[in-house]
Amino acid sequence: MTSVPPADLPSAVDALVVGAGPAGLAAATWLARYRRSVAVLDSGEQRNRWAEVSHGYLGADPTSPSQLLDNARRDLSAYDDVAVVSGRAERVRRDGGAFVASLADGRDVRARRVILATGVTDEFPDVPGFFEHYGRRIFHCPSCDGYETRDRPVVVFGWSRDVAGFAAGILEWGSTVTVVTDGRQFEGEQAVRDHLASVGVTVVEDEIVELCTDAGELTGVRLRRGGVVDCDYAFFSIAHRPRNALAEQLGCELTAQGCVSVDDEGRTSEPGVYAAGDVTPGMQYVQRAASGGALAGTACALSLRDEILGGNTGEHDRPECA
Repeated sequence: MTSVPPADLPSAVDALVVGAGPAGLAAATWLARYRRSVAVLDSGEQRNRWAEVSHGYLGADPTSPSQLLDNARRDLSAYDDVAVVSGRAERVRRDGGAFVASLADGRDVRARRVILATGVTDEFPDVPGFFEHYGRRIFHCPSCDGYETRDRPVVVFGWSRDVAGFAAGILEWGSTVTVVTDGRQFEGEQAVRDHLASVGVTVVEDEIVELCTDAGELTGVRLRRGGVVDCDYAFFSIAHRPRNALAEQLGCELTAQGCVSVDDEGRTSEPGVYAAGDVTPGMQYVQRAASGGALAGTACALSLRDEILGGNTGEHDRPECA
């Protein structure tokens, strides 16, 4: 597999994978192993694209998220009939027994199957200098990056009721945890405030003026009404939303949270449509995204085989190795 020029995008493939993060690349790998032609659309919007390192991946802890994807692309290049293409799918529709995806630049791709690995999008705090530290000293996932904050002061940006449990959980690692609402009123009722106070989490309803640094490292948060909250690390919990527009266009069932509902092998409610990664319900780990992509890619490949051979042979030949 090589980088495909826009004009060389395949016009028809067995499977179109929308998204080139761990879920999408894993799905493409397993489709390729079943000798299916695959086009992978990469919009370049992977959620952890700002992160310097990713943690907890078996055999690669820590690892650079960008290096992890580069390695996956390199491995994928050993397979025939796989194209990873820069582009964004604006629309996907059924056309007879297949699907047609229309890209933002006007190109179309026809595919017999579709795998949605579109991920989620985060709402970021409107804090000056935020992106200078995001992925290095500011994070969105305590499970992924909390260990690095052990015995250090931590600030959490957020104001919803849900931020209470988020912030309290960081006490597993941080020496102190302070919620800063950036001038908004904290939305938790008094009982929630009392609980946070009882476990040692302070809530500060003040506007953020700037992030304080020393030699480029985060040292605190300066507030509008004066004073600095010391911190070596920060997290944020505002909102994150599944990128489910294509799933909605295809009529896929969604959860109450807007995730794409799937079965144990990544099948959605719509025949021929699969989904994997953060756009589906569950823990949003890189490991889980890769695993879900592998399952969806395999199930998709087997469904194509069943279609070619006739009947349903796949149920009797699942890859359940001892």
